[in-house]
Amino acid sequence: MAPALPSRPPAALTIAALQAQLRTGQPRSKGATARPPVPLGLTAIDRTLPWGGLPRGCLHEILAADASAAAVAFAAVLLARFAGRGGHVLWCRRRRGLYAPGLAGMGLDPARLLMVHVEREADVLWVMEDALRCPAVAAVLGETTVLAPIGLRRLQLAAEASGGTALLLRPGAAAATAAWAVTRWQIGAVPGIADAPGIRSRWRLELLRCRSGPAGSWVVEWCDETDRLALAAELRHRPPAPAAWQPGRQPSARAG
Repeated sequence: MAPALPSRPPAALTIAALQAQLRTGQPRSKGATARPPVPLGLTAIDRTLPWGGLPRGCLHEILAADASAAAVAFAAVLLARFAGRGGHVLWCRRRRGLYAPGLAGMGLDPARLLMVHVEREADVLWVMEDALRCPAVAAVLGETTVLAPIGLRRLQLAAEASGGTALLLRPGAAAATAAWAVTRWQIGAVPGIADAPGIRSRWRLELLRCRSGPAGSWVVEWCDETDRLALAAELRHRPPAPAAWQPGRQPSARAG
């Protein structure tokens, strides 16, 4: 007799363990409308978004414009903002190798980050959907090139029902895009930051899709002194480098 198939995918055991770990977290109100949007902290971008920030309880898509770590760093910044002071976030991917100190340098507290590695990329959407059912999870992020329409729709419905937010991190060369995404971003590194003390990374953020709003493009930079994003100033307007700073010295953790 053939063995009975498991009623749930193997990753269910992982999610169940994570849910048990997070039971002490504060529950959130149900539904996206019960929670305010998350501002990026950049007035020019927040004013472009119809909600004054990124709405919760829905799906957002992040596309990598190049082979740099810019899109990963931007994803870490977004997860940190969705986590806030008391929430937890989940990151699901196949490959290992994320640099925890680098994520922390983008403001993402490792104590609030749950990492899940799956054997099959097709399981990423399922893990994200199941994790959204946990009240302490403020947002989930998945890296995948596999976009099953039914899986995407289920993920969107799970985000709407829970008030949690789903982020998809994907290569920019991917043929298909997430049709249910409320916003779609493309992130790439901008070279030429060696003359900018305290600036670790500079990225071009392109808002390719915004439901009920316009598209846009901005060059931003991560400032180590303020630990936040800022619109990049023109090089000719930058103040001179302090005497203690030596040109050519590389920051300890560079995400772009």
